[in-house]
Amino acid sequence: MPQRLTPLEVSVLALDTARTPGHVGGVDVLEPGSAGFDHERLLALVGQRIALAPRYRQRVRSVPARLAGPVWVDDEDFDLAFHVRRAALPRPGTEEQLRELAGRVLARRLDRSRPLWELYLVEGLADGRVALVTKTSLALVDGVDTVALDQLLFDPVAGAGGTDDRLPALRSGAGGSSWHPEPAPTPAELAVGAIWENVTDPVQAVDNLRGALADALGVALAVGETVGGVPGLVGGIAGDALRGRRPDPSGLLAGEVSEQRRVATVALPLADLRAVRDEHGHTVNDVVLAVLTGALRAWLLTRGESLSGSSGLTALVPMSVTDDGGEPSALGSGVAPHRQRLPIGEANPLVRLHQVAYGTRAHKDTGRSVAARSLADLAGFAPSTLHALGVRASLTAGRRPSDLLVTNGPGPQHALAADGARLVASYPLLPLAAGHLLSIGVTSYDGEVFVGLLADRDAVRDLDVLAGCVADSLDELLDTTAGRGSVVRQPTRKASAAAQRAAARKAAQRQEASRRVAGQRRAAVRLLAARAAELGAAGRAERPAGGPGPRPPRPRPTAPPPVLPDDPEVTP
Repeated sequence: MPQRLTPLEVSVLALDTARTPGHVGGVDVLEPGSAGFDHERLLALVGQRIALAPRYRQRVRSVPARLAGPVWVDDEDFDLAFHVRRAALPRPGTEEQLRELAGRVLARRLDRSRPLWELYLVEGLADGRVALVTKTSLALVDGVDTVALDQLLFDPVAGAGGTDDRLPALRSGAGGSSWHPEPAPTPAELAVGAIWENVTDPVQAVDNLRGALADALGVALAVGETVGGVPGLVGGIAGDALRGRRPDPSGLLAGEVSEQRRVATVALPLADLRAVRDEHGHTVNDVVLAVLTGALRAWLLTRGESLSGSSGLTALVPMSVTDDGGEPSALGSGVAPHRQRLPIGEANPLVRLHQVAYGTRAHKDTGRSVAARSLADLAGFAPSTLHALGVRASLTAGRRPSDLLVTNGPGPQHALAADGARLVASYPLLPLAAGHLLSIGVTSYDGEVFVGLLADRDAVRDLDVLAGCVADSLDELLDTTAGRGSVVRQPTRKASAAAQRAAARKAAQRQEASRRVAGQRRAAVRLLAARAAELGAAGRAERPAGGPGPRPPRPRPTAPPPVLPDDPEVTP
């Protein structure tokens, strides 16, 4: 009998609509070796490795009359070239163009009639680099039978200090070319099997009932989203029954989600976050959350939002726990949802850090937390799997709404490669739930911390400003350390030409980001000053002729922003 989808996986598929696609994605930037890295090499590598994860060759098959939840069956028409696709950027192949492509790819739903994953090889990047844009259904990656594709494709670079204790079949690719699909069950066999399960297994019968109900609610949700009107109201009720209440529409990060997405990325030196950690006695995860809190605060202020000292956001931050504390997996730990308050109303960066650390202490005090080092030592590139499990865990977080989803996947601190192509950056991209306009994924790898921001394209047009605020927020925390300054590893004289180019590229990116953010700051200050002048003129026009009226409160002096004469975007 084929394996049946769990009630959670059925709910994932039910919530997968045109406006809220249920897949997790990522952008991996690779530097090909001397042998190059093209579509044919990627096809051969994927064909070899997916032998270890049979579900990548399976599709979802419904049971007649919804007598039970759907099942996984082998795709008899499996076409690897359909899933491993090829794309190219026009010149000059900038990171902005890559982000634009990733946003368009992740906005589209996966084809439900085929295995639920896609992988794009993007060529034409500057400096001869290539990128992989991944898209995998949350129903596919459960951490037990199936891990994320990234975890199968990447191996430690020889001499980089990492080890890989996966099965020898990973190298031999046993079964990669000799795979033959199992015959699909007939509708009658599926119906008889469902009835037999319902009669002989009461626990499975309850799961089948839950799966059938979730499937029916998913149909109502999809129809309501497409038609609108009264069916749309019914679909909204069905969606709330599946995922819990939506966030308050008046929330700072709440709104109606469209069918389009926008992507932004940020790279931070891990040494800087560790410097803050060592100075104040917290964890790197605490520092990451504090950095994001400060960035969200600064970003919301540039949007004209009014924040008081008690303002805060509720983030859903899935945490790794021992197997008995969350959804089980084959990674040696589970993932459980954790609600974390982000104190965006606090102006002092150090106080923000302490408040965030106090919020995560509740998870640490349970005794079920898993050290980041244990997760980083997992074979392959485990962060991709951890992000998928984190999003799945967020669906079990109960009925209380949250403002945004944040996942943090610690990765190996040594270099990885896919068939000789070195991985230089990996940005996780998380899906948006209904009513949520922003999600944030964080991955640490080889001395860097990569932040992936995914937002609704129509509602969040200034996502690049938030990306710049992330780097600024880290600088604020670094100012609280004794040895102020970014600790950047410089390549030695014996470093390869590729390593020297990578270091130079990162330095140029940091400089360009600083210049861009400074220009955006000056533009925001001028906009606020112009708006204040308009309000002042309007107030004088409305003042009664009999007298000057009460004097407005005297504004507090503020330091002018730094002026960079060579800023290409904004002229001082």
